[in-house]
Amino acid sequence: MHGEPTEWPRWELAAESIVVKIRWFGVIMGYVLVQTRTGLSDPWAVRAFLALGAGYAALDLAFWRMGEVIFTRLPLFVSLMESVFIALLCYHDTGLDSPFRWYYLLSLVCCSLRYRPVLAWWTFGFHCVSLSLLAISLGKVSQIATSLPLTLTIMAWVTWSSASLTSLYKMAVARLEGLNAELHATRDELERRVEERTGALRASQAREVQQEKMAAFGLLAAGIAHEVGNPLAALSSLVQILQRRGPDPYTSEKLDLAARQLQRIERTIRELVDFSRPASTSVTRVRVGEVVEEALGIAKYYHRTRGRRITRSISPESLTVPAIRDYFTQVLLNLVLNAIDATDDLGRIHLDASIREGGLVLTVEDDGRGIPMADQERVFEPFFTSKPRGTGLGLFLCRQMLEEFGGSLSLRSEPNEGSTFTIRLPLGPGEFAHVATLPPCEHSGAEAEGVEPVLTPEWLPSLFAPVRSREEGVIRR
Repeated sequence: MHGEPTEWPRWELAAESIVVKIRWFGVIMGYVLVQTRTGLSDPWAVRAFLALGAGYAALDLAFWRMGEVIFTRLPLFVSLMESVFIALLCYHDTGLDSPFRWYYLLSLVCCSLRYRPVLAWWTFGFHCVSLSLLAISLGKVSQIATSLPLTLTIMAWVTWSSASLTSLYKMAVARLEGLNAELHATRDELERRVEERTGALRASQAREVQQEKMAAFGLLAAGIAHEVGNPLAALSSLVQILQRRGPDPYTSEKLDLAARQLQRIERTIRELVDFSRPASTSVTRVRVGEVVEEALGIAKYYHRTRGRRITRSISPESLTVPAIRDYFTQVLLNLVLNAIDATDDLGRIHLDASIREGGLVLTVEDDGRGIPMADQERVFEPFFTSKPRGTGLGLFLCRQMLEEFGGSLSLRSEPNEGSTFTIRLPLGPGEFAHVATLPPCEHSGAEAEGVEPVLTPEWLPSLFAPVRSREEGVIRR
């Protein structure tokens, strides 16, 4: 079977199927011609050569069924053998008038389908020499000047037309393959854009879901603060009135205990109100230490916090960064709660904040179960969670919120050895100094200084006045 490596491998195998059919057509027609004609010089020799041709065609078919091309690196050798084979068929049949001479045309068509035009013309040259030598060996030199030129002309025309049509078809195939490749590239680009848009839409939906949940939580917190505030103020007033009457030592001790417990309730409500207030989206300079304290102050009310050892190290204590305070607090709180969920009783959680790598590096490290390697690439994807009741939005939103003010969030984890989430934030130009030289932070208060607030009836109701107005405003909207 003809063949050579070409730049159109699909075309080569498709052309080979045509060549195989042409070969079998020639073999079958040859046996028909031998059986239906008389006057052959040596019929048995013709049958023997046809059997040889049938064997070659069968081998050719076997290679084609395996997706290969026989003698792919020897095209000229195959053409030369075909010239000799056809000449011997004509010699043992009826000479130059034998119908087997048209096998030269079949050979030229097969060569044009398989090879480049130059090889088809080489095959045409072999056939011309083969025909001339056949005429000379038969002693019919006179026919070289009469009928042979017409045969050679027909052969040349078949060579040119077959090679031209094949080249044109190959060019069309190449063009179609190029267009098909462009179509695939366009499809891949469209799929990529659709995936990007889908991801952006899912991210937007996730943010909306979280905002709705936080808004509902804010309404709930405002309502609780409002309902608890009035009786709390009344109780505080009664305790202070009784203290002013100078009770006996036992009663005075119990009243002091009641006052301290009322202060504890007041601090809890204040933290609840602060956390549920409308989120600010403005970037201000905030103290990292205050954000850490605020997040830990809220996390202490989580039922799983008991039994965990939470430590922190902030250097310097007055370190500030440009950030959206509410976002920063929410991110840190979410990381701490995740660390609490990932550890067992007596588990250790450590928060470290320092100036490294030209900015703030804040890590939340735990010695819990860790995260499997297969899940580490997906923990920041929306709606991915390993918790039975998780939403899969926490870490995704944390990274989104940090990126809004130039930060980043990364993960390092080893299964059964714990996890470390790292927050990186820029300090801003020249912000390596202490906070004393910077504008005041957004949050300040007695709690930040470690001073117990004094609960008095004069200012306690005013604490809840903004809550009531906010609640009423939400209802009106």
